[in-house]
Amino acid sequence: MTVSFKDRVAIVTGAGGGLGRAYALELAARGAKVVVNDLGGARDGTGTSDAAEKVVEEIKAAGGEAMANGGSVTEYEQMVEMVAKAKEAWGGVHVLINNAGILRDKSFAKMEPADFDLVVKVHLVGSGYCTKAVWETMREQNYGRILMTASSTGLYGNFGQANYGAAKLGLAGLTKTLYLEGAKNNIKVNTLAPVAGTRMTEDIFPPEAFAQFKPENVVPAALYLVSDEAPTNMIIGAGAGAFHAAYVTMTQGAALPEGERTPEGVARIFDKIIDRTGETVPQSGSEQAMTIMRLLQG
Repeated sequence: MTVSFKDRVAIVTGAGGGLGRAYALELAARGAKVVVNDLGGARDGTGTSDAAEKVVEEIKAAGGEAMANGGSVTEYEQMVEMVAKAKEAWGGVHVLINNAGILRDKSFAKMEPADFDLVVKVHLVGSGYCTKAVWETMREQNYGRILMTASSTGLYGNFGQANYGAAKLGLAGLTKTLYLEGAKNNIKVNTLAPVAGTRMTEDIFPPEAFAQFKPENVVPAALYLVSDEAPTNMIIGAGAGAFHAAYVTMTQGAALPEGERTPEGVARIFDKIIDRTGETVPQSGSEQAMTIMRLLQG
């Protein structure tokens, strides 16, 4: 199988550097027309630059097609305008990679509410805005591929990143609803949890690891997850050429009879509640209620 994006139009947010730039370059190399979106600010979201224009120049120099967009993912109308310009130029939008992000790391005790709000708005609300801006176009086309960017912090936790973790796990949850709503229109939605050496992580990795975790090693997973043959509703981790899947699972659980439904009762059966033998991977929220009904009947 050869993964091609010929005749596809792709939008990549936060594509002025790091992972987004790597995605944009490879999409273009494989035939996509690419909207390179980036404010060009520092990793805390401040400042501006012409980063998107530089990536467009790289793509055009290599024979590809691209346009720069400086809209903020936190401004819905700017995202609507971005999609309109892509459709005007190229007729549609087939791929969206929600990659834009910032960091404002502090322990929760020291974190200002404004830092919590902004990180959640850029990552979670911003991805929601971008997705909403392309959603109707993808429904009309009966084709769409959307990638959310989660993180190990959102999936598993990390000290000093409460704002970032809350946003990133929220994106995995957004995927799990949108894949259901988009299925009848061939819209596939996935989540990527990348580990890469970028300006977001340059003071976290030691120098030798920073080089090993270059963004290009995440690109294969990202592009597969937005390809024609993409799966849907997956959470895939990628870094340094290694790939894995993460799942939200549910145990078989246990039920308490009438008269024993007390905190003490829960404590008594807690080992059964958390026993992972026979755990499942629900494909929708309704499976929780179905599992409870089976327990009560059994």
